[in-house]
Amino acid sequence: MKKNILFDGLRSVARIGETAVVAAKAGIKYATDKPSNAKLMRETFESLGSTYIKLGQFIASTPSLFPREYVEEFQGCLDQTPTLPFSYIQGVLVSEFEGRDLSEIFSYIDEKPLASASIAQVHAAKLTTGEDVVIKVQKPGVETILYTDLNVVHWAAKLLERAVPKIKFAALSDIVDEIKTRMVREVDFIEEAQNLDDFVEYLNISQNQAATAPKVYHQFSTRRVLTMQRLYGVSLTDFSVVKQYAKDPSQVLITAMNTWFGSLMLCKSFHADLHAGNLMLLEDGRIGFIDFGIVGQLKPEVWTACIAFMDALQKTDYQAMAENMLKMGMTHNKVDVQVLAQDLERLFNGVLMADPQQILSTNPADLNDIMMDMVGVGERHGIKFPRDFALLFKQMLYFDRFMRVLAPYTDIYADQRLKMVQNMEPASLLKH
Repeated sequence: MKKNILFDGLRSVARIGETAVVAAKAGIKYATDKPSNAKLMRETFESLGSTYIKLGQFIASTPSLFPREYVEEFQGCLDQTPTLPFSYIQGVLVSEFEGRDLSEIFSYIDEKPLASASIAQVHAAKLTTGEDVVIKVQKPGVETILYTDLNVVHWAAKLLERAVPKIKFAALSDIVDEIKTRMVREVDFIEEAQNLDDFVEYLNISQNQAATAPKVYHQFSTRRVLTMQRLYGVSLTDFSVVKQYAKDPSQVLITAMNTWFGSLMLCKSFHADLHAGNLMLLEDGRIGFIDFGIVGQLKPEVWTACIAFMDALQKTDYQAMAENMLKMGMTHNKVDVQVLAQDLERLFNGVLMADPQQILSTNPADLNDIMMDMVGVGERHGIKFPRDFALLFKQMLYFDRFMRVLAPYTDIYADQRLKMVQNMEPASLLKH
């Protein structure tokens, strides 16, 4: 234990030194090349690795908090990192399973990863009991680097707030604290396992047999290793294959959406990164939900107003949408509800007229444009959007785009099959 503490301490000191060197190089580049502030920040974040890449992605996905130029620039901050040699991954597995012979747990582990990101690497495997699984393994040193980086960022935010009292983000350190909370959760695979269990429990309670999520093998999972059932199917990004597999492609997404909207009511948190790559059409026709590392949570009062907001959206009742935005407590100013409703109507009419030829792009920049337009509407009325509301709203935009590819002549929010507001037992509210 002492050896690990000493090693982590030395690693933290080295990381601070590394950060200082990269920052110095960025300063020299700014003095010589004069790049835009946003571009220089993105390049610096990418040079600093995992924590800063995640921070950049937070900026890219949160137009409700950051200036447009930064949101647009950080769309290119991709979480695509080189794969680690399997020996490193094997070392983490041995350490987490406390020296236990891996052959007692796995009869086979594919040394070639299925995916690799800044925080973790995913490998296919088979348990000795015969089940096909995937193993999500945290890369060595990630957690120590994360805590060190976030402490540096927090200190810098505090310093900046003191040096520039009128800085645009008056609550900059609060934003950093929120980022820290979310990122710390993301590297805790036990929490991700709990998110999965919660979702599976919801499917059972609601008797939903049309959807599923991977079973977690808790006896082979830790904070740094998550062992899950492997699902076989096709991603909803592969629209041509989905159309071949499903008699009614629109029903596939309607089922996924109804499942997700139901989870808002019955789950402690909601899947906040449900792009098409995290939805699968399985061989047996069910919809598979995967990757629960990023989730959102809504306060009860915000949740109630969100449900009413979505109901109004489904009915294109812009007056009710405006009224419920105010009920979410997103403004303390006196707002002209009629004008706000008119602004919302103009915004959503623009969404419905979007060019369907651009929908197949996996780049989320177009969705962020819509979000930033929404933010613009809010700013004109003194409205601030809660982070989780922005996640929820963006998810609905994802669904809208997917539907207009799978069924371009379907009006998603007017479709009678869609149940955005579902009849649930009042006891379900206790989950929130």
